[in-house]
Amino acid sequence: MTTTEPRIDALLPAEMARRAEYVGVSKAEAPTFSMFSLAVLAGAYIALGAVFATTVSAGTGTEWPYGVSRLLSGVVFSLGLILVVVGGAELFTGNNLIAMAWASRKVTTRSMIRNWIIVYLGNLVGALGTAVLMLASRQHTFGGGSVGATALNIANAKVGLDFWQAFALGILCNALVCMAVWLTYSARSTVDKIAAIIFPISAFVAAGFEHCVANMYFIPMGLLIKAFDPSFAAASGLELGGLTWGSFLADNLVPVTLGNIIGGTVLVAAVYWSVFLGGRKSVAPGGSGSTASAR
Repeated sequence: MTTTEPRIDALLPAEMARRAEYVGVSKAEAPTFSMFSLAVLAGAYIALGAVFATTVSAGTGTEWPYGVSRLLSGVVFSLGLILVVVGGAELFTGNNLIAMAWASRKVTTRSMIRNWIIVYLGNLVGALGTAVLMLASRQHTFGGGSVGATALNIANAKVGLDFWQAFALGILCNALVCMAVWLTYSARSTVDKIAAIIFPISAFVAAGFEHCVANMYFIPMGLLIKAFDPSFAAASGLELGGLTWGSFLADNLVPVTLGNIIGGTVLVAAVYWSVFLGGRKSVAPGGSGSTASAR
């Protein structure tokens, strides 16, 4: 008589690929209301990570080495993706991995694009809503105004990027974000997931890469301070003429979003699909076959 020992070690990459495919099917076929609601939560969660990063980096100034300050911001910003993954929410950038299920013909192009559009809009609502609440809280005045000055500086710098620079930074960013999500597919516990997230996310923030959902908070926060607390904005001493809603959309959100899609779908999803799933029959993790199919 043989017994099967419960397995507690991490999944291997080939098993992670099958899990990614299985998760992609579940995400693509989720009901619209649930998908949108979870996307709003994810936008708020990423915004809370941005709030944490802004607050921690406030007042660091020139007395802190640049790299150390960026690293600290990155570590605390990881809160956002930890809340998304562990809490269960829908994040546009991470959902670019649905492309693995699409490549296996487990989901249709229409269902994948539907997920991306609904989740993107939900993320935007969650991030903007958090920015409005933060403005109402006047948290930007904390630390002698250093928090708000940091928020304005971040927003101003992001809209100052040229199109191709923002595009390239977006590609690099979502390669790391999707790698963080990919690594969580190996996890057997909550601690595993958190550990898998911290370093890739810390790396993208420290390196200055661009994340479209994070920017749905960072830039509107600066715009709201500028519009509704003009005396504070003037006291910051920053030249904020280029910080507009138009520059937010055209100079940052559009190129960063396009870059994020390429970084996630091509540099991560396509590579791992071609290595582990291309030409092979995919099965649900722990099962003999997947019951999901494209419709």
